[in-house]
Amino acid sequence: MTDQDTSAATPALRDFWPTIDELWSRLEETRRHAGQEGVLLRILKLSEEVGEVAEAVIGATGQNPRKGVTHAWEDVESELCDVVITALVALRTLTPQAREVFERHLQRVRDRPLGPSS
Repeated sequence: MTDQDTSAATPALRDFWPTIDELWSRLEETRRHAGQEGVLLRILKLSEEVGEVAEAVIGATGQNPRKGVTHAWEDVESELCDVVITALVALRTLTPQAREVFERHLQRVRDRPLGPSS
């Protein structure tokens, strides 16, 4: 999607936070572990998702000679999206102000210089 296509995006794609809140709510309803343990397990889910990105990259490049090419680059894209979603749900688990926390942090990252500061 190009910058020009953004205006044509569905409201859910322009503002994904309601979807993140919905996913968080659904996960909360079925949570098996409460308190700090539940939060830590939700955050650890990120490691699993990042591992799936690595598996997809290895599969897309055929780096495992025993298995060969097992994934496409579209699989890598999908797994990266899963990492983002999982991270946002984990952030929402830590704070109901996930949107504000994320937007403040994103602004700070955007404003950082790319090279070493003088």
